[in-house]
Amino acid sequence: MSAAPRFRSEFLRTFVERGAYYDCTLPEELDALFQKERVTAYIGFDCTASSLHIGNLVQLMTLRRLQQAGHRPILLMGGGTTKLGDPSGKDEVRKLLSSEQIEANKQSILKGIRHLLKFGDGPSDAIMVDNAEWLDKLEYISFLRDVGRHFSVNRMLTMESVKLRLDREQPLSFLEFNYMVCQAYDYVELYRRYGCRLQSSGSDQWGNIVSGIDLGHRLENVQLYALSTPLITTASGAKMGKSASGAVWLNADMRSPYDYWQFWRNTEDGDVGRFMRIFTDLPLDEIARLEKLKGAELNEAKKILATEAATIVHGRAAAQAAAETARRTFEEGGISGGLPTIEIAKSEFPIGVLTLAVKSGVTSSNGEARKLIANNGLRVNDTPVTDAKATIGLAALTAEGVLKVSSGKKTHVLVKPV
Repeated sequence: MSAAPRFRSEFLRTFVERGAYYDCTLPEELDALFQKERVTAYIGFDCTASSLHIGNLVQLMTLRRLQQAGHRPILLMGGGTTKLGDPSGKDEVRKLLSSEQIEANKQSILKGIRHLLKFGDGPSDAIMVDNAEWLDKLEYISFLRDVGRHFSVNRMLTMESVKLRLDREQPLSFLEFNYMVCQAYDYVELYRRYGCRLQSSGSDQWGNIVSGIDLGHRLENVQLYALSTPLITTASGAKMGKSASGAVWLNADMRSPYDYWQFWRNTEDGDVGRFMRIFTDLPLDEIARLEKLKGAELNEAKKILATEAATIVHGRAAAQAAAETARRTFEEGGISGGLPTIEIAKSEFPIGVLTLAVKSGVTSSNGEARKLIANNGLRVNDTPVTDAKATIGLAALTAEGVLKVSSGKKTHVLVKPV
């Protein structure tokens, strides 16, 4: 990582102030470009799952900041590159998906993130493009002659994504090996079609972007640029985006707005200001005030972080509803219909508390549930469970016809017999 330059252009200056800057190529030239004209920039997302996750959010916020500064973002969906599989950060070959699965994932992803940007025909309106539009139509021999000849296998073997896999003596398919060639070609194709001059990504994609810059020189004699963001870790050093229940998905049908709000509410004290800068649209002076708070007041700042971060992804109404659900659950000790709800067949009742804990999702195994019980951490309808062999019958249902299953003070799920 290089020290952040003192940029003069609005976008790059804000990018640094928000804590999203890691590195860029030719910083003075790029800064001048942003001051001189409306810049078109892109970030690509492969369609390997039906939702993006919080690890992708820094890149989505980059596109959002770009548009807020009056520039034009391109959201590139990797309908073509998903068929190859990005080897970056992976220890094994990705599972190959069918064209139908990739398309379904793409549509689901777009449903979850489209509202983060303003799409349209205006000069700074976002564009959504799928690289399958050109990659699927390439003729293999012609592509090798026209594009492949510009890539040195010796250099490709030194790329971090390739080198790590080979150093660990783990397989790297020829299909994956072509990924960086196709990503580089994407950059050139977006320049040809839309005048795109900048690609942004996480720092782990730096080698692929630089390959695209080099290919732009060779094929179009144009100067393209790269901008990268850091790998986000928490104050305790953990990788950002992991939780006890797995990946923090952005789509509401994969992680409820309440659970998403709660993820941010549980932010470590030392991360509150930093995460407000990166993941919300709160003004910087307001963030500076909030991050100075201590004790109980800092908890209020975390609630503001949670609501503002949830607003970005799920909208203001859903974020405020999640905040109200949390308030009723924690401050009033009540049962709120806004809590995550799972259904269990009535025929399974009476049900063992261990099975109930696992099926509700508050624990991942019977062993974890036993430990929770031993530490007085598992509750049903706010009553601690003391016997791991206990069963819960339908007579225990609340007036609302549900069971409230809790793990500690922060995880609550409603179980509805059907």
